[in-house]
Amino acid sequence: MTQIDFYTGATDRLLIACRLCAKAMQQGLRTLVLVSDASLADRFDKLLWTFSPTSFVPHCRADDQLAGMTPVILGDHRALGSEGNGFTVLVNLDEAVPSAFEHFSRIVEIVDEASDKQIARKRYRSYQEQGHAVRHHRLDLS
Repeated sequence: MTQIDFYTGATDRLLIACRLCAKAMQQGLRTLVLVSDASLADRFDKLLWTFSPTSFVPHCRADDQLAGMTPVILGDHRALGSEGNGFTVLVNLDEAVPSAFEHFSRIVEIVDEASDKQIARKRYRSYQEQGHAVRHHRLDLS
């Protein structure tokens, strides 16, 4: 069954997403970052290059010729595919529950102060209603 993790109370959800992508990469897990908004994808792409002065997260867009051998891919819903396309982790930066999410071992949802909390709560309930246990991590308590 897919492990669903919600991280709430983040001060910057893109920075948290970068850190989680780096951690997944260190563990040898292939990660798809679902981001349909082109502007947000550009910001996240740039942040992956600069968020840490001592590490590098190899990444590219789903339509890049190197996507098949790159550990972190930025893509929209077309990148999901019906079988998850060999990804282990899905970092969802979109507002909707991703289609075919059950083909991933782990789903990561990040909610910060700028996020629409009502929409995030709907995603949380949707996962629960489909029978998934959802783990909640409060980042504002650390």
